[in-house]
Amino acid sequence: MEDKNKYSIIIPTYNERLNIALIVYLVFKHLRDVDFEIIVVDDGSPDGTQEIVKQLQQVYGEDRILLRARPKKLGLGTAYSHGVKHASGNFVVIMDADLSHHPKYLPSFIKKQLETGASIVTGTRYVKDGGVHGWNLMRKLTSRGANVLAQTLLWPGVSDLTGSFRLYRKSVLEDLISSCVSKGYVFQMEMIVRASRKGYHIEEVPITFVDRVYGSSKLGGSEIVEYLKGLVYLLVTT
Repeated sequence: MEDKNKYSIIIPTYNERLNIALIVYLVFKHLRDVDFEIIVVDDGSPDGTQEIVKQLQQVYGEDRILLRARPKKLGLGTAYSHGVKHASGNFVVIMDADLSHHPKYLPSFIKKQLETGASIVTGTRYVKDGGVHGWNLMRKLTSRGANVLAQTLLWPGVSDLTGSFRLYRKSVLEDLISSCVSKGYVFQMEMIVRASRKGYHIEEVPITFVDRVYGSSKLGGSEIVEYLKGLVYLLVTT
């Protein structure tokens, strides 16, 4: 059954020159017997990310690594919809480029989907064998608090709302993208809440989230405000 499936791995990038080659290498290392393509959606990185991706295309082939660049930073939600338009797989994986989502978990996502027939498999930090590495206590408490707040208000039926390491059936992802209005950080949460409300079958796989290896985090105070606004919006509309 597995050999009939193709997985399109969408990796949005902005200034990830130091990480992109390593994550591509690790994806190839951990998905040896799987049909997949990697779609890099780069938002006009000034650090040379696109040049590195072009070099990777020479190594792995332009059919395996697709560079689908955009002229400037346009947000995560639109990066996913842009990537999906170019995806030839019947399943889509969304993951970060900064190595916080380790490709070693991809086989367990695929296995879980094959075993359960789920429409979505989401990585979770908040169950047994899941966790966070490299965050200070304040960051852990903020993340956990945000998650508990969302759980309490929205009852989504999944343990990790703000994670962004997920495998989707492509048709389901297209449906969810067309239903979502949020941008950026809140987009992940809206996607999983709407999936739950629509009755899609969601399964979870424990992951350890590792704080970014190279570069600086793009999550700041404005994202926390956006998160709270998004929470209120979802509370009212779903």
